[in-house]
Amino acid sequence: MRQKNDFTLAEAMRAMIQEYRLGTQLNEVRIQGLWAKLMGKTISTYTSQITVRKGVLYLTILSGPLKHELSYAKDKIRDLINEELGESYIQDVVIR
Repeated sequence: MRQKNDFTLAEAMRAMIQEYRLGTQLNEVRIQGLWAKLMGKTISTYTSQITVRKGVLYLTILSGPLKHELSYAKDKIRDLINEELGESYIQDVVIR
């Protein structure tokens, strides 16, 4: 029988993340970890920095031709990451 103060581990973790406002940092770390898996080893090798600010994913790419190629795939990158996260967290992608 569950009492009022009994929570599952998942509920307690969600409450802690919400209380300490860790959602944005957690999602940024998750995106950094997903980048190599979603884009492959070659693209992740040429990626020097991945940051997220206010729903915008900023990617720093070291190769000019790759930067140009990825600029055509911004919507696909956004959709892939949002699908893996399970929410519409990324609104736009900026490639520098």
